[in-house]
Amino acid sequence: MEWFVAPDYWLSRLVFQRALAVVYLVAFLGAAVQFRALIGERGMLPVPRFLARVAFRDAPSVFHLRYSDRFFAAWAWAGCAVSVALIAGLDQRLPLWGAMVLWLVPWAMYLSIVNVGQTWYAFGWESLLLEVGFLAVFLGNDEVAPPVVVLFLLRWVLFRVEFGAGLIKMRGDSCWRELTCLDYHHETQPMPGPLSWFFHHLPRPFHRVEVAANHFTQLVVPVLLFTPQPIATAAASLMVLTQLWLVLSGNFSWLNWTTIVLALSAIEFPATHPRVAGPPLWYEIVVLAVAAGLLALSYRPARNLISRRQVMNRSFDPLHLVNTYGAFGSVSRVRHEVVVEGTADPVPREDSEWKEYEFKGKPGDPRHWPRQYAPYHLRLDWLMWFAALSPAYAASWFTGLVERLLENDRDTLRLLRRCPFPADAPPRYVRARLYRYRYTTWPELRETGACWHRTYVREFLPPMRLEWVDQSR
Repeated sequence: MEWFVAPDYWLSRLVFQRALAVVYLVAFLGAAVQFRALIGERGMLPVPRFLARVAFRDAPSVFHLRYSDRFFAAWAWAGCAVSVALIAGLDQRLPLWGAMVLWLVPWAMYLSIVNVGQTWYAFGWESLLLEVGFLAVFLGNDEVAPPVVVLFLLRWVLFRVEFGAGLIKMRGDSCWRELTCLDYHHETQPMPGPLSWFFHHLPRPFHRVEVAANHFTQLVVPVLLFTPQPIATAAASLMVLTQLWLVLSGNFSWLNWTTIVLALSAIEFPATHPRVAGPPLWYEIVVLAVAAGLLALSYRPARNLISRRQVMNRSFDPLHLVNTYGAFGSVSRVRHEVVVEGTADPVPREDSEWKEYEFKGKPGDPRHWPRQYAPYHLRLDWLMWFAALSPAYAASWFTGLVERLLENDRDTLRLLRRCPFPADAPPRYVRARLYRYRYTTWPELRETGACWHRTYVREFLPPMRLEWVDQSR
């Protein structure tokens, strides 16, 4: 069936697959490095405790069979190894069925991690990586040309990512309709990047242009993905440029990068494609059957798009095969940060020497300039932003964080930029305070060298000692 394949997209497939393998590598690397403090046996939200109350059918994962920190570490590092093999092009050296199995491995491995990750893995880009990764299984290798139906499904995902984000903005906050959201967003976003301060200080008329351009890219351009070439290529290229702009303006894990990877699959790169044999019948049957199943599962995400009660970043099945996406349906006007401090004094007082813990990505010391971490995901830093929005977001894990700081837990301290206490002398008490943060002005920056100015708001958590934490658990 000549209609089944699109030979002109063989280079698009190659670029897409290698780039997706890089995203997989980043995801597995983050899991391997951070899991012990977050979901390990002695983590803030231990996997064994989660598995005791959740059935396999609700959260399919290999860890239902067995869990230990050593096994999880081996699993995550094995995922890194598979990702490196895909980056190196091992799938092209295998027969078609072998390449499909190889691409299935990181998807199944990362699904096992996400489904036990709980709050730490409740982000839209986890489901996005899994949905895109599942489609990559059926793209084939150099033995066959890329299947048209899989390329279409990749565009369908890209459409839902962009169009869903555009709709959630228009429905969620009046500032998007008034073109004023970027007056606040660069300052209040979850984890600013090194250029976010400068983006915030761009002229307000330019912010209006930014918002208008965002609406055009998310509400108009996605429709053009389903038009003939070269219009589809132009639309996908515009999405790539928009996502690169977002990469420069903040740290959004691999959300922007996965969107770029998706857009690359829709670009028809000028290249001479090799002559390949027609796809085997079994491959055509498998691809068409999977495509039919995914289209059937798309009903609920599609209905969500047109619903007045649209939800964002929702998975409708435990395998994360077809999901709904969206971000920043509402934009905070004021930035709050939870600042965690400890003291070695035997009795905590206001005049005690309280020393501040420094996180890697989230704002803390006003003089500490944000760094670029994306596509790497600092999970604790992101959840600290949510904690500042409402203590309810931190109810399940914040006490565990305090307990581990009181113990000078090595794995937890590795998630931080700086611990103010020596390894053999943990603090007697730990407390948390809520501050309002704002970017400094140009004159303030020149005078103080600080990119942030902060003002104390209220107590977030009173001074706690280890014995009290143990009794409250």
